[in-house]
Amino acid sequence: MSMKTAVIIGAGPGIGLHTAEQFAKNGYQVALLARNADRLMDYEKQLAKKGYKAKRFEVDTRSEEDLKLVIDQIYDTFGSIDAVVYNAIAATPGRPTTLSSADVIRDFEVNVLGALMSARFAAPLMNTGSILLTGGGLALYPSADYASLAIGKAALRNLAYSLHEELADSSIYVGTLTIKGFVQEGTYFAPERIAEALYDMHVQQTEVERMYGEDHA
Repeated sequence: MSMKTAVIIGAGPGIGLHTAEQFAKNGYQVALLARNADRLMDYEKQLAKKGYKAKRFEVDTRSEEDLKLVIDQIYDTFGSIDAVVYNAIAATPGRPTTLSSADVIRDFEVNVLGALMSARFAAPLMNTGSILLTGGGLALYPSADYASLAIGKAALRNLAYSLHEELADSSIYVGTLTIKGFVQEGTYFAPERIAEALYDMHVQQTEVERMYGEDHA
């Protein structure tokens, strides 16, 4: 039996890498997607040293053409796509009246449109499985100092509900993990714990949104 495949989009040193390892230790081969080629190579080596099968794919999620090409390459390489975790983020700091249109549009392309395109390109290649979006508490409790990211997280949450409704009659589950706190090692919000929650959502495939915060521990 061939291994199942998890696609981690936005494979950074925190949630992304830990989520990749969480899926890998549960028997998945992992595709690592990000813009930074050097970091991707390092993550691929880290996972390989632990005996996991992982392959890196450099991509800018703002490019619709490149993202489709890479997702098709992943399917051709691994033979399946069984889980997609969208973890890419762009966060230009600034209050609403200080942000330029270009700042907000650029962040929105990464935070929301990249997730939409990832789902659009991956879903037709999936027989079953899940599409998971890493959300944030800013979607519920905006902060003026992080206005662009708050806009993006609110839209991402909306997108998760829309995708969940659209794909409800298929075998593809869509969910979002709303992280109501700052990711920090050694705390309840440690990236490895968040990765465990994402994997549990993939396994359970029940709620469209799970609130991840101290009051839900």
